[in-house]
Amino acid sequence: MQPTGRLLGSGRSADVYEIDEAWVLRRDREGHGDALAEGAVMEFVRRHGYPVPRVRPADSTRTELVMERLHGPTMLDAFGAGRIGAREAGDVLARLLRQLHTVPARHSSTARVLHLDLHPENVILTADGPRVIDWTNTEEGDPGLDWGISAMILAQVAVTDEALAAPARTMLTALLADPSHLTEAGLAEARRRRAANPTMSRREVELLGEAEDLIRSVVS
Repeated sequence: MQPTGRLLGSGRSADVYEIDEAWVLRRDREGHGDALAEGAVMEFVRRHGYPVPRVRPADSTRTELVMERLHGPTMLDAFGAGRIGAREAGDVLARLLRQLHTVPARHSSTARVLHLDLHPENVILTADGPRVIDWTNTEEGDPGLDWGISAMILAQVAVTDEALAAPARTMLTALLADPSHLTEAGLAEARRRRAANPTMSRREVELLGEAEDLIRSVVS
């Protein structure tokens, strides 16, 4: 187990601790993930030019990931502070998805690397540009699923959070400005996965149909 400094933040299932000014340790509280596999994907996409934190595989374990310390707000925090607009945020998310899907899969000649949780809380806006974090859901597959997941997350916010409904719709519209990336199969599987997500409340699951209708109205 790596020694840790002060606690920098906590997520759904992990805590992030300071190591020094250059590195942090993310420790899984529940022991369900595979930080070594996640780190390997991050290093793979980074070698292909994708903007992710550097990882120190030799210092990581199945439950602990040592990675580059990023300085900057999440996209969501930057939006709340007025540092980025909703349309620009959606444009950035779309660009990050398009860029990721140019990276070939490691184990298939036809699939692509998928993030499967790309939304404003998983993008850090650094001085060197946006960086994508939280690769715990990553898989290899059809890019349409990645677009479906990101669209569904934004649409769910739009139909469940009154305070963020308008900007979430604007982000969604910008994300899907080119609707050709979103497929019927990808959207259907995204809805199925969101319905099965244990972090979803009963109300959120009930509104998945409304969220899907919103997505279809945007791309029609």
